[in-house]
Amino acid sequence: MNSGKTVFSQIVDYYPKKYFDKLVIQYNGNYRARTFSCWDQFLCLTFGQLTYRESLRDIEACLKSNSSKLYHMGIKGHISRTNLSRANENRDWRIFEQFAHHLIKQTMNLLKNEEHIYKDLDNALYALDSTTIDLCLALFPWAQHRKNKSAVKIHTLLDIRTSLPRFINITSGAIHDINSLDLIEFEPMAIYIMDKAYIDFERLNKLNSHNAFFVTRAKENLAYRRIYSNKIDKNGNILFDQTIKLTGPLSSKYYKDKLRRVKYYDKENDRKFTFLTNNHSLPAITIAKLYKERWKIELFFKWIKQHLRIKSFYGLSENAIKIQIWSAIAMYVITITIKKSLKLQEEIYTILQILSVNSFNKVLLKELFKNSIITNSTDDKTKQLFLFDF
Repeated sequence: MNSGKTVFSQIVDYYPKKYFDKLVIQYNGNYRARTFSCWDQFLCLTFGQLTYRESLRDIEACLKSNSSKLYHMGIKGHISRTNLSRANENRDWRIFEQFAHHLIKQTMNLLKNEEHIYKDLDNALYALDSTTIDLCLALFPWAQHRKNKSAVKIHTLLDIRTSLPRFINITSGAIHDINSLDLIEFEPMAIYIMDKAYIDFERLNKLNSHNAFFVTRAKENLAYRRIYSNKIDKNGNILFDQTIKLTGPLSSKYYKDKLRRVKYYDKENDRKFTFLTNNHSLPAITIAKLYKERWKIELFFKWIKQHLRIKSFYGLSENAIKIQIWSAIAMYVITITIKKSLKLQEEIYTILQILSVNSFNKVLLKELFKNSIITNSTDDKTKQLFLFDF
């Protein structure tokens, strides 16, 4: 990169444009596109994410005010609110989905040599959950969630070690979380951590048949028969560690193998938790600690809602919303790539803030962060969610 490039241009250089062009050809994305290509659309949305633009009109105004720099930023098409709106409504959202997945794979390779938690476990660790974004029923009738309410759900499978999403499914709020298990390709020996909403023994049996493991909370009305109890440390936090068989008429039909039921006492909060898993080899205390790691996906959802443009949308259709969310995920992943590639010490949130206010400046990224000495007070840390502490 040379010093004559704007900060935004240097960010764009991290995106693999050749792969994006392949997807555009695959899905015929530039069909009848004369003055505004898919790449122009993606860069405009990326600019909107990076600089926290509120609307398409906002994006148009900001970019046109710097029209002399647009060509060198990679935006060669005619920017208008109408062009952006039509592109978001009509172009295939799968272009942006598959592009974001490609970026995630690249970033996973970049992080694979990092030192992570649970080094003694060879298993891949995933947390599965969803977050809901409320919408207006009058404007988004296709996403009706309840009688007087619409919503969009982002179903996510998060890699616990890297805090990168490995699977995302965007649906209307009416789709139950359990349906995500039908779409995930289970990895042998991987451990999937989820809450009680995902207990469906027919689907969990499918996961078990792929030689994968799950850790979840047991429901209070679980019908089971205890086969035997494993030894525990009576002075520890594990209250019991049982091997059980399901006895419910449907649960026993769909899940015939043995299960493990572990009860844990949280002394700090004076609470008891009962976990259910098909892993019979890990220590009981490790099962409890693994479930605690599920909190990382809650932090992930809070982080992207606070720092990316996914709570208010530029378009009203399902296609437009999916394009915007996938563009946001791509921005989020490329920021992690920049952090690791340049070996930056700043938090992801700080990096985004610095990039956002310097988008049109011509300075090398490394130089941009060389003078950004950030000191975090104790009060600031309590207010800010630092998700990526590699």
